[in-house]
Amino acid sequence: MLLSRDGRLLHADLLGPRGRPAVCLVHALAADSGLWAEQVPALLDAGFCVLRVDLRGHGGSTATPGPYRMAELGDDLAFVLRALDLGPAHYVGLSLGGMSGQALALDHPGLLRSIVICDALPESLPNAAEVWGPRIRAVRAAGSCAPIAEATLERWLTPGFRAANPARWQEILATVAATPAEGYAGCAEAISDFSHVSRLPGLAILALVVCGEDDHAVPPAEGERIARLVPDGRFVAISGARHLPNVEKPEVFNRLLLDWLARQPA
Repeated sequence: MLLSRDGRLLHADLLGPRGRPAVCLVHALAADSGLWAEQVPALLDAGFCVLRVDLRGHGGSTATPGPYRMAELGDDLAFVLRALDLGPAHYVGLSLGGMSGQALALDHPGLLRSIVICDALPESLPNAAEVWGPRIRAVRAAGSCAPIAEATLERWLTPGFRAANPARWQEILATVAATPAEGYAGCAEAISDFSHVSRLPGLAILALVVCGEDDHAVPPAEGERIARLVPDGRFVAISGARHLPNVEKPEVFNRLLLDWLARQPA
């Protein structure tokens, strides 16, 4: 479905019957809702309805001129949740989805029941300009994310996954390459200039923090840091995975996620 906000479109899809507890899934930078293909069947079978949202400038959501702010991305997510009126939802966000999810939880209390933060930062890296500046300039100069697509997947997934799952690798590669340049650049600028550190100790919902043990994009130490900052935070590293443990180790990830959801109060 397409929802109109301030003259632009936000794309979301809702799977499963309304009335079930809702799980909102939000993807990484340069990805879209298809990044959760391995989780949707398991969640539906477990009795949840699933809401997948494309962040601004990704998938079916309009790319407006950047830079974006992390709070704005959180506001977009809050708009979708309020528009669909599903009641408080469980939230699962990967990378940029985990960072914007922190903004959502902190700025819009009451919309979420719990949060799972995957392979995400609590604030910009000290060398953010060095990390993101060349990528932002490359995609804006090319008008495309194609120049950074292959290197992105090499950071996200192991060579073993690529060899064993060439079709899935190509699906994700094609999505990265097709992401609008300004959507990528605007969101990368948001990642380059944010901090939730001072506010995370006041998070009002329970949080599970997950990271691929071999993540080359977000050091697992950053996930452990989030778990220390939030009240009663729990951190789990998934071995044999890089930046997309939900794709690389779906059985482990799904078991961890479903166990977490089953333990949350109704």
